[in-house]
Amino acid sequence: MVHSVTVATHAEFAQQLRDARLRVTRPRVAVMETVHAHPHSDTETVFRAVRASLPSVSRQAVYDVLRALTDADLVRRIQPAGSVALYEARVGDNHHHLVCRSCGAVEDVDCAAGEAPCLTPPDRTGFLLDEAEVVFWGLCPECSRSETSVPDPKRHDHPGEHSPLTDSGRKN
Repeated sequence: MVHSVTVATHAEFAQQLRDARLRVTRPRVAVMETVHAHPHSDTETVFRAVRASLPSVSRQAVYDVLRALTDADLVRRIQPAGSVALYEARVGDNHHHLVCRSCGAVEDVDCAAGEAPCLTPPDRTGFLLDEAEVVFWGLCPECSRSETSVPDPKRHDHPGEHSPLTDSGRKN
């Protein structure tokens, strides 16, 4: 089941920042709005979107805001193998991701089974588990219909240096 994130208002973002004991600033609110509006965005995409509404914001400021919001659990940073870091607003649950090997589309998928940490390794070796990260790899519906996009199913590589995940036109 695909889960959607409800887009909050400017006032709700400001309150979330206050609740996390973070100062409410225009860059922080703009980054939250961007991540909510464009889930699974890379840093460059977030920077360009924030810069459109705040032309004076620096790249470093956006990096710092993303780090602060991630540390405060207001956004989640994911990094599928071979991909740049991606940011999403769906936090507080143990959902997983579907990643298209061809176009790089990323979709949320609810927990595979049970409660966090969804999967329990056979030998726990004393670890106290609190999360399981699962990434399902395959082809999205659009790419699976395309005859030119069918990869060798035995290949284990993932989107890499020229990954569509870093292109601004990728699907989310």
